[in-house]
Amino acid sequence: MARADLLLDLVRFGMTGDKARLKKVVEALIAEERGKKHTVLAGRLEELLRHAPATSSAQTGGIAMDQRVSNLVQELVPERSFDDLVLPKEVQELAREFVEEHHRVDLLRSHNLEPRNRLLLIGPPGNGKTSLAEAFAHALMVPLLLVRYEGVVGTYLGETAVRLRRLLDHASTRKCVLFFDEFETLGKERGDRHETGEIKRVVSSLLMQIDSLPSHVVVIGATNHAELLDRAVWRRFQVRMTLPEPTRSRLADWFAKYERRIGVSLGYTPDTIAKKLYGVNFAEAEEFGASVFRKYVLEQQDANMKHIVDRTLRTWATRSAKTKQQNGGDE
Repeated sequence: MARADLLLDLVRFGMTGDKARLKKVVEALIAEERGKKHTVLAGRLEELLRHAPATSSAQTGGIAMDQRVSNLVQELVPERSFDDLVLPKEVQELAREFVEEHHRVDLLRSHNLEPRNRLLLIGPPGNGKTSLAEAFAHALMVPLLLVRYEGVVGTYLGETAVRLRRLLDHASTRKCVLFFDEFETLGKERGDRHETGEIKRVVSSLLMQIDSLPSHVVVIGATNHAELLDRAVWRRFQVRMTLPEPTRSRLADWFAKYERRIGVSLGYTPDTIAKKLYGVNFAEAEEFGASVFRKYVLEQQDANMKHIVDRTLRTWATRSAKTKQQNGGDE
């Protein structure tokens, strides 16, 4: 049975002819029924919504447009949790508060409040922004939708805005985490003299559409270049989290978690390995760990993990020296 408040809103907005708010209520009903595994009812409601009279040219195309949603987004079942990550304390606290709001949404709504649903993740590449988005989806027990820019960004006038509309309409009908990696691709500063009028229209369209999303759609944007974002983008995201390069201590915590994950000691204490690899990001730490574990598996009978780690460290040191030399030659 759908929530009484949604049914009342459905009747109220239907009688007053408020199509925009009526559409939001139907989207919330679809998400709720889908969450209860009432897939037949959710599908019938979605079909009705899909065939509603279009209010603009961007909404025309009906079924044929929805069939192309797979080109715009990749849907994943989240597997990585907050326990798998090593996060700064302030990020942990913000994440806990955010998830609690969505788990206690009925209490908030009893006071005419909605949970926050827009987050911006900031920081250099390789430090866990995508993993954190996956952990949010895992904690909220919803799918993770990864935006495919190659499908969204078009070459013709108005094409990108139409595709964004189609993508967000699709996301609105289900509880999910919608993840925009490299958000500056779409959310560039509109005052940049080098940008075209088309990009500026896309930014304006995107911001308005994000504003219209129901609270059961959690929008997460990630950026390595916060300075490129339009100022209005910052205002749209109610929660902003910075993920810095890992400290030696957090790197040691990561290797301790990695040992527990693979069930094998790395031969050195996590702090020793963190000291030897200090300066790498978490993605590089993952690459190092996978490389070591792969060799261990292949040498199973005669494997000596400490020797494997030593060999891999020497390889990484050589690679790092070559990279620095190449960078120096380019400068």
